[in-house]
Amino acid sequence: MASVPSHATPLRLVQPATIDLLRAVPILVDHAPEWLGTPMPGVRPGSQRYLTDLSLPIREHAPSLTFKKAAYVDLGEVRSSQDVCDIEIQWRSASLAPLFPVFAGHLTLTPTELRLEGYYAPPAGDFGAVLDRAFLNIAARGTARWFLGRAAEVLAAPPAE
Repeated sequence: MASVPSHATPLRLVQPATIDLLRAVPILVDHAPEWLGTPMPGVRPGSQRYLTDLSLPIREHAPSLTFKKAAYVDLGEVRSSQDVCDIEIQWRSASLAPLFPVFAGHLTLTPTELRLEGYYAPPAGDFGAVLDRAFLNIAARGTARWFLGRAAEVLAAPPAE
């Protein structure tokens, strides 16, 4: 088992939503999810990679201000049953200027919620970890909250007729 770097921080966010798992799994897995961005070649067998813009809305101070960063989002192995679907997920900057944290974990869907759990590492190593702690991990949580909200919009929407 690989060790977790000292600057990696646990992240767990939950987004309440009404999810039809039979409809949601194909949206995430079987079809190229347009909401995730441009499909790219996968980095490992069984994974799907997307080039997307992750967003960090600045809600408290300037509600209309949003930072965006080109990123790769990788969806990996899917484990599903009648009442839960768990998907490996990770994201990282698509450029050499990593302004957003690197994240690795799982996206879990149930009939009543979306849950994102895993670890993130702030950019700039130990220095970034100090800033992250000082500012209460605003970037990582804000980006993850935006991602869960976007996923809930897509997965909870009624099917197109």
